Amino acid sequence: MTANSAGATVLITGATQGLGYHLAAALARRGATLLLHGRDPARLDATAKEIRDVAPACTVRTYTADLADLDQVRDLAARVRSAEPRIDALVNNAAVGGGTDPARREVSPQGHELRLAVNHLAPVTLTRGLLAPLRSSALARVVNVASLGQETIDLDDVQLRHRYEGVHAYCRSKLALIMGTFDLAEELRGSGVTANALHPAHLMPTQMVRQSGFTPETRLADGVAPTLRLVRDPALAETTGRYFDRFVDQPAHHQAYDPEARRRLAEITTALTSD
Repeated sequence: MTANSAGATVLITGATQGLGYHLAAALARRGATLLLHGRDPARLDATAKEIRDVAPACTVRTYTADLADLDQVRDLAARVRSAEPRIDALVNNAAVGGGTDPARREVSPQGHELRLAVNHLAPVTLTRGLLAPLRSSALARVVNVASLGQETIDLDDVQLRHRYEGVHAYCRSKLALIMGTFDLAEELRGSGVTANALHPAHLMPTQMVRQSGFTPETRLADGVAPTLRLVRDPALAETTGRYFDRFVDQPAHHQAYDPEARRRLAEITTALTSD
């Protein structure tokens, strides 16, 4: 990917608001071709128009899907594969937070706990469905937007059927995403496709943060800059299998480095994402 992103094709999930929206605008100004994902078609169309207004020369294509539904995730991957011969960067940004009622356990159409489904299972499914166009790029990047909020996963109760609490579910799902990122990086090492995860900024002013009952402490711009760096910085072209707290490469939760925990989570993930 070039330093100014010109000509690079970048797919961003959850692009209609928050970090995804502002990242898309930043990439548009730098000449990227944008593939924007959203759940609401009208909102997605409005976002595409706003991005084109920001950067009239930018190419924007849109893809609608509800990432809570793995069938829709698979269909999204198929549509993107059919239309896009190459993807230079995939930013798995869409997420569900702790929820307005943290005691209420929600499930996806497949019956999976909702935070796990959207924050971990969907990125895994989408990324695997897009490996062909990612590999078609000379150098491609998978950037998974995780969180500093990470909590030990009970591998005997990954779906939190017992003692449920929304913020705990969110933190565990984000750790699962990081663990999956490390596995993907090992699998793809040497292929030209890198995979990294990051915590972009602490408590940005997003709908997800507010719905979870937290007071924002940073700006969205604070999260855009480190995410943009992972997407486009030439110095990171071969960096893979890392977790970044904003700009700093540092260790994630200790469970992410436990081979047996990673193996068990990978088996569970494969079972839950099978057609």
